[in-house]
Amino acid sequence: MRLLLFLARAFIQVFGITQPTREQERRAAWFIGILSFGIIAAVITAFVSFAMHR
Repeated sequence: MRLLLFLARAFIQVFGITQPTREQERRAAWFIGILSFGIIAAVITAFVSFAMHR
């Protein structure tokens, strides 16, 4: 969870977003984590799918 909070804080600071409350920050961290997991899973799935059809 610390890594997700770090990423959320970095994203907020880089893009100059108004500092959220702790609850909003935690929600943003979960969102970023789930989105990252989904993207990684999609890339792995696509790679495996293309590799199997060769």
